[in-house]
Amino acid sequence: MATEIERKFLVVGNGWKAAPRVRAIAQGYLAADPASVRIRIQDGAATLTIKGEAEGLVRDEFEYAVPLADAEAMLRLCPEPPIVKKRHEIVHAGKLWQVDAFEGALAGLVVAEVELERADEVITLPDWVGREVTWDRRYRNSSLIRHGLAGLSLDAAAPQRCTG
Repeated sequence: MATEIERKFLVVGNGWKAAPRVRAIAQGYLAADPASVRIRIQDGAATLTIKGEAEGLVRDEFEYAVPLADAEAMLRLCPEPPIVKKRHEIVHAGKLWQVDAFEGALAGLVVAEVELERADEVITLPDWVGREVTWDRRYRNSSLIRHGLAGLSLDAAAPQRCTG
Protein backbone atom coordinates (compact mmCIF):
# COMPACT_ATOMS: atom_id res chain seq x y z
CA MET A 1 0.00 0.00 0.00
CA ALA A 2 1.32 3.44 -0.93
CA THR A 3 1.24 6.42 1.39
CA GLU A 4 1.49 10.14 0.78
CA ILE A 5 3.17 12.44 3.29
CA GLU A 6 3.13 16.07 2.21
CA ARG A 7 3.08 19.64 3.43
CA LYS A 8 1.39 22.53 1.63
CA PHE A 9 2.16 26.27 1.71
CA LEU A 10 0.96 29.46 0.10
CA VAL A 11 3.58 31.15 -2.07
CA VAL A 12 5.14 34.63 -1.85
CA GLY A 13 7.11 36.51 -4.47
CA ASN A 14 8.10 35.28 -7.90
CA GLY A 15 11.24 33.20 -7.25
CA TRP A 16 9.36 30.00 -8.09
CA LYS A 17 8.56 31.21 -11.62
CA ALA A 18 12.07 30.30 -12.81
CA ALA A 19 11.18 26.61 -12.53
CA PRO A 20 12.88 24.54 -15.23
CA ARG A 21 9.81 22.35 -15.76
CA VAL A 22 6.18 23.47 -16.11
CA ARG A 23 3.27 21.12 -16.75
CA ALA A 24 -0.36 21.81 -17.64
CA ILE A 25 -2.83 19.84 -15.51
CA ALA A 26 -6.59 19.32 -15.66
CA GLN A 27 -8.14 17.28 -12.88
CA GLY A 28 -11.58 16.49 -11.54
CA TYR A 29 -13.04 14.61 -8.61
CA LEU A 30 -15.54 11.78 -8.89
CA ALA A 31 -15.73 11.72 -5.07
CA ALA A 32 -14.33 14.04 -2.41
CA ASP A 33 -13.77 14.22 1.35
CA PRO A 34 -12.97 12.40 3.50
CA ALA A 35 -11.55 10.07 0.84
CA SER A 36 -11.21 11.25 -2.76
CA VAL A 37 -11.22 9.77 -6.24
CA ARG A 38 -9.38 12.03 -8.69
CA ILE A 39 -8.88 11.83 -12.44
CA ARG A 40 -5.95 13.85 -13.84
CA ILE A 41 -4.66 14.58 -17.32
CA GLN A 42 -1.07 15.80 -17.53
CA ASP A 43 1.43 15.73 -20.40
CA GLY A 44 -0.93 13.67 -22.58
CA ALA A 45 -1.21 10.92 -19.97
CA ALA A 46 -3.92 10.21 -17.43
CA THR A 47 -4.08 8.81 -13.90
CA LEU A 48 -6.82 7.77 -11.52
CA THR A 49 -5.87 8.44 -7.90
CA ILE A 50 -7.66 7.32 -4.76
CA LYS A 51 -6.64 9.05 -1.53
CA GLY A 52 -7.75 7.96 1.93
CA GLU A 53 -8.58 10.20 4.84
CA ALA A 54 -5.50 11.87 6.32
CA GLU A 55 -4.10 10.88 9.68
CA GLY A 56 -1.86 13.81 10.48
CA LEU A 57 0.37 14.36 7.45
CA VAL A 58 -0.05 10.77 6.22
CA ARG A 59 -2.73 9.22 4.04
CA ASP A 60 -3.09 6.19 1.82
CA GLU A 61 -2.73 6.86 -1.90
CA PHE A 62 -3.33 4.55 -4.85
CA GLU A 63 -2.55 5.73 -8.38
CA TYR A 64 -3.27 3.98 -11.68
CA ALA A 65 -2.59 4.88 -15.30
CA VAL A 66 -5.76 5.00 -17.40
CA PRO A 67 -6.26 5.49 -21.14
CA LEU A 68 -6.49 9.16 -22.10
CA ALA A 69 -9.90 8.72 -23.78
CA ASP A 70 -11.26 7.10 -20.60
CA ALA A 71 -9.90 9.97 -18.49
CA GLU A 72 -11.55 12.54 -20.75
CA ALA A 73 -14.86 10.68 -20.37
CA MET A 74 -14.41 10.45 -16.58
CA LEU A 75 -13.76 14.21 -16.36
CA ARG A 76 -17.16 14.73 -17.98
CA LEU A 77 -18.71 12.57 -15.22
CA CYS A 78 -17.33 14.75 -12.44
CA PRO A 79 -19.99 16.83 -10.67
CA GLU A 80 -17.84 20.00 -10.83
CA PRO A 81 -15.81 21.50 -13.69
CA PRO A 82 -12.16 20.40 -13.61
CA ILE A 83 -9.40 22.32 -11.89
CA VAL A 84 -6.90 23.72 -14.40
CA LYS A 85 -3.43 24.70 -13.22
CA LYS A 86 0.19 25.00 -14.22
CA ARG A 87 2.59 22.96 -12.10
CA HIS A 88 6.11 24.34 -11.71
CA GLU A 89 8.66 21.78 -10.48
CA ILE A 90 11.64 23.06 -8.51
CA VAL A 91 14.32 21.19 -6.57
CA HIS A 92 15.33 22.98 -3.37
CA ALA A 93 17.70 21.52 -0.77
CA GLY A 94 17.34 18.08 -2.33
CA LYS A 95 13.52 18.01 -2.28
CA LEU A 96 11.15 18.33 -5.24
CA TRP A 97 8.72 21.20 -4.70
CA GLN A 98 5.60 21.41 -6.85
CA VAL A 99 4.18 24.91 -7.19
CA ASP A 100 0.65 25.01 -8.59
CA ALA A 101 -0.59 28.26 -10.16
CA PHE A 102 -4.34 27.85 -10.57
CA GLU A 103 -6.33 29.17 -13.51
CA GLY A 104 -9.99 29.89 -14.21
CA ALA A 105 -12.22 30.29 -11.15
CA LEU A 106 -9.22 29.67 -8.87
CA ALA A 107 -6.91 32.19 -10.59
CA GLY A 108 -4.71 34.01 -8.09
CA LEU A 109 -4.17 30.98 -5.86
CA VAL A 110 -0.59 29.66 -5.84
CA VAL A 111 0.38 26.81 -3.52
CA ALA A 112 3.57 24.81 -3.04
CA GLU A 113 3.67 21.18 -1.96
CA VAL A 114 6.56 19.00 -0.92
CA GLU A 115 6.39 15.25 -0.33
CA LEU A 116 8.27 13.85 2.64
CA GLU A 117 9.79 10.48 3.46
CA ARG A 118 8.53 10.68 7.08
CA ALA A 119 6.07 12.89 8.92
CA ASP A 120 8.83 14.21 11.21
CA GLU A 121 11.27 14.93 8.38
CA VAL A 122 13.07 18.27 8.70
CA ILE A 123 12.93 20.38 5.54
CA THR A 124 14.52 23.61 4.43
CA LEU A 125 11.91 26.05 3.15
CA PRO A 126 12.60 28.07 -0.01
CA ASP A 127 12.38 31.86 0.42
CA TRP A 128 9.23 31.92 -1.74
CA VAL A 129 7.31 29.74 0.73
CA GLY A 130 4.78 31.61 2.84
CA ARG A 131 2.07 30.58 5.26
CA GLU A 132 1.62 26.83 5.81
CA VAL A 133 -1.87 25.54 4.97
CA THR A 134 -1.23 21.81 5.38
CA TRP A 135 -3.82 21.50 8.13
CA ASP A 136 -6.47 23.68 6.47
CA ARG A 137 -8.74 21.33 4.50
CA ARG A 138 -10.12 24.28 2.51
CA TYR A 139 -6.86 24.41 0.51
CA ARG A 140 -7.18 20.79 -0.64
CA ASN A 141 -7.96 20.49 -4.33
CA SER A 142 -10.96 18.28 -3.50
CA SER A 143 -12.38 21.18 -1.46
CA LEU A 144 -11.34 23.96 -3.84
CA ILE A 145 -13.20 22.31 -6.70
CA ARG A 146 -16.45 22.39 -4.71
CA HIS A 147 -16.15 25.64 -2.75
CA GLY A 148 -13.76 27.80 -4.77
CA LEU A 149 -11.91 30.66 -3.11
CA ALA A 150 -14.83 31.85 -0.96
CA GLY A 151 -13.61 32.58 2.54
CA LEU A 152 -9.96 31.79 1.77
CA SER A 153 -7.08 34.14 2.37
CA LEU A 154 -4.57 34.23 -0.46
CA ASP A 155 -2.24 36.33 1.70
CA ALA A 156 0.85 34.19 2.06
CA ALA A 157 2.59 36.72 4.31
CA ALA A 158 3.86 35.87 7.76
CA PRO A 159 5.57 32.66 6.70
CA GLN A 160 5.87 29.99 9.34
CA ARG A 161 9.55 29.16 9.42
CA CYS A 162 9.12 25.88 11.24
CA THR A 163 11.37 23.25 9.73
CA GLY A 164 9.85 20.09 11.13
